[in-house]
Amino acid sequence: MSTLTQSEELAWFRRQHQEKLRRLTVYILMTLASLISLVPFIWMLLTSLKTQPESIQIPLAILPAHPSMQAYHRILTEIPFTTFYINSFLYTFFTVTLQMLIAAMAAYGFSRLTFRGRDTVFMLCVSILMVPAQAFLIPQFLIVQKLGLVNTLSGLILPGIFSIYATFLLRQFFLGVPRELEEAALLDGYNHFTIFWRILLPLIRPGLIACTIINGLWAWNNLMWPLIVNTSVNKLTLPVGLASLASRAGVPYPMLMAGALMAVLPMLILFIFFQRYFIQGIASAGVKG
Repeated sequence: MSTLTQSEELAWFRRQHQEKLRRLTVYILMTLASLISLVPFIWMLLTSLKTQPESIQIPLAILPAHPSMQAYHRILTEIPFTTFYINSFLYTFFTVTLQMLIAAMAAYGFSRLTFRGRDTVFMLCVSILMVPAQAFLIPQFLIVQKLGLVNTLSGLILPGIFSIYATFLLRQFFLGVPRELEEAALLDGYNHFTIFWRILLPLIRPGLIACTIINGLWAWNNLMWPLIVNTSVNKLTLPVGLASLASRAGVPYPMLMAGALMAVLPMLILFIFFQRYFIQGIASAGVKG
């Protein structure tokens, strides 16, 4: 009996050792992956502190010989970078706000309301995801042009106010909310809008935050549509403004990296503050419905 107990203890210690070794391996791999993901940001920072000759010399110089903030001063003074920033903020804010409002109401209708052809209409909407976004650019531009909205903030925002991805994701969250809550609210005299706004919407907050970050990141980095619909320098967004730095004379890499580094900060800060809800929302969406 004593020998059996000793064997069980040895087996237990062996399992504990294997589990610790497995966890250590996972932590090491995750740390390496995190460090690798930081390499582009570190390279952007180092390049922004270099001079133009240093940034294009062969062999490449990893560290700047004489670190300088000249690129940041040039990006702020030689081009209307602040205007680009404001345009990107307004475009992202209004686009994402309207997207979330419309997508949340559509998701509620597709998940909680019963009407003829509901699932067929939803599948037709989801089928839009199979069509490349570039296929809509010319029709959207022609419509915006006929409405006289070219080179305006409204023309930049309106074509993107409906997000089928956000609708699909939020529908999954609504399907995960027990129907008993809605039935109890109906018995208490609440209408569908009150149930949607006061009861169900707060319950899917992780999904709302996840969709807001994803759609905000897409709008903030969108290059193609702002490039097509805007022609005035004062109407350009950050991606288009930074892309315009490239010319026949070459690419001012320190200026470009300084601008890109400042452009990525808002989305990075947003993710850091709301990463818990973002991860929770993405993880939960796959098991709803």
